[in-house]
Amino acid sequence: MVQYSQARLDASFSALSDVTRRGVLEQLGRSDASITELADKFHMTLTGMKKHVGVLEHAGFVTTEKIGRVRRCRLGRRRLEEEAAWIENYRQVWAARFDALDQVVENLKLREN
Repeated sequence: MVQYSQARLDASFSALSDVTRRGVLEQLGRSDASITELADKFHMTLTGMKKHVGVLEHAGFVTTEKIGRVRRCRLGRRRLEEEAAWIENYRQVWAARFDALDQVVENLKLREN
């Protein structure tokens, strides 16, 4: 079985578990934005948005840069290969279990006839 960095997976899935943070990633996928612009778009306080951006930054999904008095946000370079591999591993496990269940159901149907 492939070894995954538990801390990295925890940070990734924690960051992606919140609808606002997923929305921020979608927004930054379209264009860079300041924390103020993001806070306005998502109708929240600057403090709240800073916390969300901090979680995304910790996970490596967002980078920030202070330019004068404004903190600009952009998508980070981090990709989701490890997370996708982890999900794929469990998709295969569940697919095999459902295939086995399908076989049991088919065998029961044959016995009934």
